[in-house]
Amino acid sequence: MSSLAIPHARTGVATPQPQTAQPQSPRLLDLVRTRLRTLHYSKRTEEAYVGWLVRFIRFHDMQHPSTLGGPDVERFLSHLATKRHVAASTQNQAFAAILFLYKHILDRELPPLNAVRAKRPERLPVVLSRTEVRRVIAHLPRDPMALMVELLYGTGMRVLECCRLRIKDLDFDRHQIAVREGKGNKDRMVPLPASLTGRLHEQVHRVAQLHREDVGAGRGSVWMPTALATKYPMAARELCWQYVFPSVRLSLDPRTPDGIRRRHHVDESSLQKAVRRAANRAGIRKKIACHAFRHSFATHLLESGADIRTVQDLLGHADVTTTQIYTHVLQRGACGVVSPLDRL
Repeated sequence: MSSLAIPHARTGVATPQPQTAQPQSPRLLDLVRTRLRTLHYSKRTEEAYVGWLVRFIRFHDMQHPSTLGGPDVERFLSHLATKRHVAASTQNQAFAAILFLYKHILDRELPPLNAVRAKRPERLPVVLSRTEVRRVIAHLPRDPMALMVELLYGTGMRVLECCRLRIKDLDFDRHQIAVREGKGNKDRMVPLPASLTGRLHEQVHRVAQLHREDVGAGRGSVWMPTALATKYPMAARELCWQYVFPSVRLSLDPRTPDGIRRRHHVDESSLQKAVRRAANRAGIRKKIACHAFRHSFATHLLESGADIRTVQDLLGHADVTTTQIYTHVLQRGACGVVSPLDRL
């Protein structure tokens, strides 16, 4: 049986728990991390799954999951819905983490569960008008922040997809951008706005200069997906693999045991904060985050007559019903109806 090592709630340091297994046996969470990386799950999914498994084990007083079963999983999921009042997506993520543990680590199938499920609310997306988009962009710090937000609105990319862009993904000749490993680990193509071509060329020039400085300092190696670093050992130092929006400082690669310092992409939280500050300065009273520009991209395309299937492909939605939510915020909805009060 694998031993447990649950991080302390305050210090974050793994505290060994009483165990009967041999000291050499792999720890449960280490097995989970290794399996997730073997299956090429993202770093964020790894962090989320491990976090939920820690909560699941603590909820059951540090019992090893191999001693627990379906009723114990039901109690935990019901607790999340009835006591913690989590969103449906949050509960689903916790359930997915537990299913991964039992299927891939403990080699067990859970029985059908009858847990209390959190209700998924029907929310309409926050959409900005074209005037509001211009006002927010006008109050943003100049490039790269303003350039990134214009890309979000001009392409419909998610914020992390924009942060992860590499130079090789920019196709200036065909006026398109390749979005690699998007949600669901899927690739897609989005339009490269002609109005941003010049500034993107300037951004690539700045990255090239920064990369030359890193290489001169004996660094310049970027993180490579899957096994490409082994297959092409020199590719990580090539300019085409560098991020279009790199971080201003080097950081330790958390997935390498030797602690390599790399220049990762810009942290998306800095862009989120910049957007919120710009919206406040612009006097916009809507709840605005970076995702609002993706919503505005889809809505404005549909308003201009674009086919919903085309918008679905550009957004990377697996099902057109997900894209149809934007039809509820078009001018043909509430904004297209004259209130009877105004006819008095």
